Amino acid sequence: MITLYTILSYLIQPLIWLYLLLRSQKSPNYRERWAERYGWYGHCVNKIRPNGIVLHSVSLGETITSIPLIHALLNRYPTLPITITTMTPSGSDFVRSSFGKTVYHVYLPYDLPSAINRFLQNVKPKLVIIMETELWPNIIYTLRQNHIPLIIVNARLSKYSTIRYQKIGSFMRKLLQYITLIVAQNSEDAKRFLKLGLNKSQLVISGSLKFDTSLTNNIIIKTMILRREWAAHRPVWIAGSTHEGEEVIILNVHRRLLQQFSNLLLILVPRQPERFHNIYDLTNKFGFISMLRSSGEVPSDSTQVIIGDTMGELIYLYGIADIAFVGGSLVKHGGHNPLEPALHAIPVLTGPHIWNFKNICMKLYREKGLIIINNASSMEKALVNLLQDNKYRRFYTYNAIKVLSENQGSVYSIIKLLEPYLLPLIND
Repeated sequence: MITLYTILSYLIQPLIWLYLLLRSQKSPNYRERWAERYGWYGHCVNKIRPNGIVLHSVSLGETITSIPLIHALLNRYPTLPITITTMTPSGSDFVRSSFGKTVYHVYLPYDLPSAINRFLQNVKPKLVIIMETELWPNIIYTLRQNHIPLIIVNARLSKYSTIRYQKIGSFMRKLLQYITLIVAQNSEDAKRFLKLGLNKSQLVISGSLKFDTSLTNNIIIKTMILRREWAAHRPVWIAGSTHEGEEVIILNVHRRLLQQFSNLLLILVPRQPERFHNIYDLTNKFGFISMLRSSGEVPSDSTQVIIGDTMGELIYLYGIADIAFVGGSLVKHGGHNPLEPALHAIPVLTGPHIWNFKNICMKLYREKGLIIINNASSMEKALVNLLQDNKYRRFYTYNAIKVLSENQGSVYSIIKLLEPYLLPLIND
C-alpha cells in the first residue's frame, strides 16, 4: 500500500504547486523556498548543524505549543543542535522571531522518499520529534530504515480520525510499529492509538503541552502596540478561526450588541484564507463599517468590524480583545484551541462541537473557565453579561488561568522520557 501512496504523492505534486500559488496571493511567503519542500538546501546547507534533534511542528499553532519544550531542550542540552521544521511560512517566521540563531529552521519536505532522503542526508538527525499527530508514511518508514528514533509528543487522535484510519487498519498497524514512542495527551487519545494497533510498550500519557504554553515577549509587545493603536478606549470582542455558517450568526449578534454598546469593535478571523474576501463582502452587506487587516490601516472610532485576513496573526489578535469566541464549534467542525485566547487573560466562549479539544474544553468548563453557548441567543446573552460586568469577566479569566496553571508540567514529563535518547548524544 505504501507504494500506491507514494505514486499518488508524486502524481499530485502539480496540485500542490497550484495550492502554494493560491495561498501566495494572500501570503507571498508561500512562493518562496520551494526547494526546501523537496529536500534541497543548497542555499543554506553550510548553516545546518547536523547530528542533533529535529523537532517538527506543522504550523503556527503547533509551533506555539512547542515553545516550552524547545526552551527545555535548549536549557537541558545546550550543546546539542536543534533543527525546527514547519510546513507554513507563519510557523517559520515565528520560529525565527522567537529563537533567533539558537535553533536552526528549514521546511520539512513533502512525504516523498527522494525528498526525505535528501533531508536526512543534510540534517543527519539522531532523533526526530513530531508535535501532535503527523503520521506521514514515507517519513516514518525512512526513519525506521535509517535507525533514527521517532517520538510523537503531545499526541492526539480524534474519534473521527480513528474511524478514517481504521479503514486502512492493517496498513496503520504496521506503520505504528515503526514509531519508537507516542506520548499521548490523555487516556482517550491513548485508547484510540491502541485501538489502531499500537503496542502498549510504545505508549505513554503525559498530559497536554498546551497547558505549558506561555506568551513570548514578542507576542506581548505586539499585542500591546496593536491594542493601543486600534482600540485604546473601546471594548473589543474577537471571533477566531470561524467556519462557514458561523459568520452570519456572529454578525447578527454583533449588530444587536451595537444597540447597547455603540463603540464595540468586532475582530472576525475566518479559518480558511480563501474565504477572507467573501466574509469582507458579507460584512458590507450587513451594513457594517469594516476593514481588512491586510490594508495596513488603523481603524477609526467608527470602524465596527475588522476582518483578520493575514496569516499567522491570530495569537496576536486574541491579545487585543476583551472577550473571545473560538470558532469551528457552532458548526460541526470540532472546534479549535481555547487556551490560545485564555493565555491573554480574557474570557472564552465556544460552541457545543468541541471534540478536537474535548479534554481541554471540559477541564475549563467544569471549573467555570469556559462558557459554552449553543446558538445566537445564548452567545448574545453571554457577551452582554461579560461586557456589562467587569467582575464577571475577571471571574472567568481567573478560573481559566487557574486551570492553565494547575495542569502544567507535561514538558517536564516529556523531557524525562526523552533522556534515554538524548543523553547518549551528549556523550558521543
